[in-house]
Amino acid sequence: MKTNELREAYLKFFESKNCVRRPSDVLVPQDDPTVLFTPAGMNQFKNQFLGIGQLDFTRATTCQKCLRTGDIGNVGVTAYHHTFFEMLGNFSFGDYFKREAIHWAWEFLTDSNWLGLKPERLTVTVYLDDEEAAGIWHNEIGLPLDRITREDERENFWPAEAPSKGPDGVCGPCSEIYYHPPGGGKEVEIWNLVFTQFNRVGDPPDNLRPLPKKNIDTGMGLERTAAVLQGVESNYEIDILRPLCENVGEILETSYQFDGKTGRAIRRITDHARACTFAIHEGVSPGSKEESYIIRLLLRRAFLEGYLLGQKQPFVYQVVPAIVDMMSQPYPELKQTLANVQDTIRAEEENFLGTIERGLGKFEKLVEVAKSSNRKSLPGKEVFDLHQTDGFILDLTFSLAADQGLSIDMEGFRAAETKHKTDSGKGISWGVMAAGPLDELQKSQGETKFLAYEGVTSEAVVVGLIQNGETVESVNHVDLPVDVILNQSPFYAESGGQVGDVGVIRSSRGEIEILDTQKHAGLIVHRGRLTSGEVHLNDSVTAEVDAVKRAGIRRAHSATHLLHHALHQVLGEHATQRGSKVEDDHLRFDFSHGAAVSPDELLKIEDIVNERISEGVPVSTNFMDLKDAKKLGAMALFGEKYPDRVRVVEMGDFSRELCGGTHLDNTGQVGLCRIESEENVAAGVRRIVASTGKKAIERIRNQEGLLKEVATQLKTPQFQELPRKVTQLQEELKTLKQQLDQFTKASVAGSVDDMLKNAEQVGDARVICETLQGVDRETLREYADQLRKQSGSVAILLGADIDGKVALLAAVSKDLVKKGVKAGDCIREAAKVVGGGGGGRPDLAEAGGKDTTKIVDALERGKAVYSEMIAKGAS
Repeated sequence: MKTNELREAYLKFFESKNCVRRPSDVLVPQDDPTVLFTPAGMNQFKNQFLGIGQLDFTRATTCQKCLRTGDIGNVGVTAYHHTFFEMLGNFSFGDYFKREAIHWAWEFLTDSNWLGLKPERLTVTVYLDDEEAAGIWHNEIGLPLDRITREDERENFWPAEAPSKGPDGVCGPCSEIYYHPPGGGKEVEIWNLVFTQFNRVGDPPDNLRPLPKKNIDTGMGLERTAAVLQGVESNYEIDILRPLCENVGEILETSYQFDGKTGRAIRRITDHARACTFAIHEGVSPGSKEESYIIRLLLRRAFLEGYLLGQKQPFVYQVVPAIVDMMSQPYPELKQTLANVQDTIRAEEENFLGTIERGLGKFEKLVEVAKSSNRKSLPGKEVFDLHQTDGFILDLTFSLAADQGLSIDMEGFRAAETKHKTDSGKGISWGVMAAGPLDELQKSQGETKFLAYEGVTSEAVVVGLIQNGETVESVNHVDLPVDVILNQSPFYAESGGQVGDVGVIRSSRGEIEILDTQKHAGLIVHRGRLTSGEVHLNDSVTAEVDAVKRAGIRRAHSATHLLHHALHQVLGEHATQRGSKVEDDHLRFDFSHGAAVSPDELLKIEDIVNERISEGVPVSTNFMDLKDAKKLGAMALFGEKYPDRVRVVEMGDFSRELCGGTHLDNTGQVGLCRIESEENVAAGVRRIVASTGKKAIERIRNQEGLLKEVATQLKTPQFQELPRKVTQLQEELKTLKQQLDQFTKASVAGSVDDMLKNAEQVGDARVICETLQGVDRETLREYADQLRKQSGSVAILLGADIDGKVALLAAVSKDLVKKGVKAGDCIREAAKVVGGGGGGRPDLAEAGGKDTTKIVDALERGKAVYSEMIAKGAS
């Protein structure tokens, strides 16, 4: 059975059991702070498992795109580990439970109408105390007891070790199904059934409280099961992965064999390239934080595998078309972003290639120090600095160190890594299924009725007040921020790039100023401060949005749709939205594009937007089923999660997008749109910042005011004369600079003579360490050049206070460099004294520092370093 056939068969089977087929959730969930990437099929159903919100269905089945990096070191090494993979799942929310889950799993696996696996090749595990599951497997399915293994809470409980170690929250025992291949090969876990039947509260004993409604969360690995059905030794040999491995081999000009010399490297490249293709498709660009950092890491690991095989040019981007072609049957949307994904990956590869070349010098210094000290390993702290500061991933350092016969002090590396995570806050984690006060409020009160499309004021009742993370009965302290939950609200909660509304909530006895509005599941959370009186739970209130700011937000949001349309007209259909922020008459719009937008293109884009504004075409909104909206051609954003019922915003016949934001009635109400800037924000992603309405007019007036001020300063009353006047001044400045340079050189020549006379003799060389006044960095270099020209063997260190900061420059004559005297070594030590750093070539190096009071001390330190190196070279 082919992999695509297996995926469809699983979903059809559980549809036959009245499970609702749901689409895969996005790979990068925007509304879940507990994870960077979707790690399992159950994640999109967290609210259903917690009993939060309205349940439209109680049974579901999915094929979920997942990305995990916990076992990244095993990718390509074992037969089954991946970063990106697909998880088949079926779920029950207070509906069917163990009996049905076990019977259906067995039916799908063994029935000849489905997978038709031989029952004798299957064994199971159950939690050691789960008599119910064990009884179903033995008494109803008919498995002999010797094929049912009981495991402890570490192996067969979710989360692992939850009964004894936590965390508190929903949990339950598991039952795993294993396949044993013919010929005695290694058993393969293909299915895990999780029976979430408890709520853990506190420490044992008696800390597992039965849930009033029990749930089912099961998962079957698509790639693993496909490998079983296709009779191959590894997931990487199945029909959707083996061709990709072969494609990578062709690109690297080597043949792929599973047990071949390059097999492991090719599997890693294939896996990481597939993961990055899906993530970048959803808008994740390689970067330094959170999910962006993971994608950068995966891309660099993939590139490194090829680099170590001799491929010194970008190549991973070439794998993308084959990935898109192979995965386009279940995920046809990948084709629409192919070019952008390739451009993004290639840019990151080129960037990493530069990193490797820059970092080699630092690495070689570590090797030199280790060998001169007769050490067999590189210090872990310095290797982590090379990893964190210079982007040298650990695998690269390992490989290069091994070539030098060295290892790495991993204990020191892990200690430095732990310290960095602690200092930066990256060590923080959250419980997977933790429920807070907002979740409890939604359980008890239901969702907030959303009235933002109907107006800016409404009557409401206070159903929740939260301060310091706890629910309170009333608010009477003006100093403490408060979250207010109403039964209904006209406030728009931040989402889809649109900022949350601001305004006031008034009762008969108090008023709360609302400074922000956020969304939590089905709740609208009004965040503000009490400004007068007091507000109590169950108070009747008037909720009033700041209408002026709402109007500015509407203008900016409608303008983003016009801008999106204009980008397609000028740059092409690939210029799709990658993110936005819509505020009061101000917008930021990120889009896919591999190059800077030229000034002429920006003018065309701005012209098209303002032409559409001047036309004053109607803006209409309609709610419809998602499938109908897509048939209509409504533009959906990749990586965005949409409900079954969506809102379609149409502007004339040129713009049709899925959008939940607040909009105008016609485009003419935008008034005016002015583009303020265009810049690069990530590989393959550009950003336009623009203003609308009042702020656009203010911007024009401010620019005119600046022109008037400049014209007055230059005594040029006519604006059109300004360019000629500026050119004239530039020519005058150029002439004066030439005269100044001549004067400076003459001044330097005179000072150089004095420095040479006062130079300290160390062996056969002169050492000159001087502080200079009233100079810039260019003058420092001029001094160094003149000193080296007029002296034989010389080592120079110059220091100056330039704009309140320390500037240091070191220079060494060529004959001393050959004897081991290096400017970089000197300046590195000197810079430490003034709280700075720097480097450069052996004959010339520069550094900066913060403490100008210690320049003299830095020069003394540099002189001592030079003296030591000269003496060592002479011996």
